[in-house]
Amino acid sequence: MPQISFPGEVLAMTGQAADRLLKLDNGDAALLYLHLLRHGAQTGLRWPEDRLEAAWRALQQQGLAPERTAPAAPPVQEPPPPEYGAEEINQALGDKASTFPALADEVERRLGKKLSAADLKNLYTLYDHLALPAEVILMLVGWCIEEMERKYGPGRRPFLSQIRKEGFSWARRGIDTMERAEEHIAKLTRLRSREVEVLRLLDIQPRPLVEREKTYIAAWDEMGFDDETLRMAYEKTVMKKQSMDWGYMNGILRRWHEKGLHTAAAVQAGERSGGGRRPGNWGREPAPADQEQRTRENMERTRRLMEQMREKGE
Repeated sequence: MPQISFPGEVLAMTGQAADRLLKLDNGDAALLYLHLLRHGAQTGLRWPEDRLEAAWRALQQQGLAPERTAPAAPPVQEPPPPEYGAEEINQALGDKASTFPALADEVERRLGKKLSAADLKNLYTLYDHLALPAEVILMLVGWCIEEMERKYGPGRRPFLSQIRKEGFSWARRGIDTMERAEEHIAKLTRLRSREVEVLRLLDIQPRPLVEREKTYIAAWDEMGFDDETLRMAYEKTVMKKQSMDWGYMNGILRRWHEKGLHTAAAVQAGERSGGGRRPGNWGREPAPADQEQRTRENMERTRRLMEQMREKGE
């Protein structure tokens, strides 16, 4: 009988596993086992739930599959913001008991332009729909202005649509008080400085990062890796992929993190780190002093402005 072979990757199966599958005499169980062997998870297998469950139980009885995790719950859909009309916006602007009129005036001053009808709707969405306090919105605007100037130079200002998008991100994180906003901005300021350091470690010229890259660096910061360990993961990535691959490097670091290895010495020795550094504490230099001073001054100005706005409303 001629031998049949196909090009491509080789999947290894032990003789014991093959014997157990043959003993099962279950086509779905065999197909599921091959799928798990090939992909490592049930992802991508478009079977009805009852068919998948029956095949999984059969594999479990033979010790060929782990406990099946419950399917992830579908993400909660956020209700869309209301479509505010011109009458509602005008009424809000004329409400002397509200801080919205003073907020709109201050946002106009900071952005250096007259707010359009669309701008006012975006601003009122933050104020009314997300129920963000006026002082938090002002801190949000200040942060977005700083980011725009950092990326594109002095005098550049964000659109209200960009500020609104960032505002929704803040709301999802529960940043709805002055204190939480201050903490969040301090963390973002530190990460902004850290991003420059990580680019240097990865032999990448300084440049604005895309969101996925920012997410990776923030995750590595939370895990608590030092510079030497990041460099080690980078070198392993380049040796394997012949160039920088963010996803591959992230996979290396996640495996080390799961083993408690956060220093180069621990990785090299294969030790489990029980008393290493806490995530985020890398002993690095803080953000530049002038940057921190500017952020503190913006926060203080926001506090004084909000006090004045409250006094006018009383």
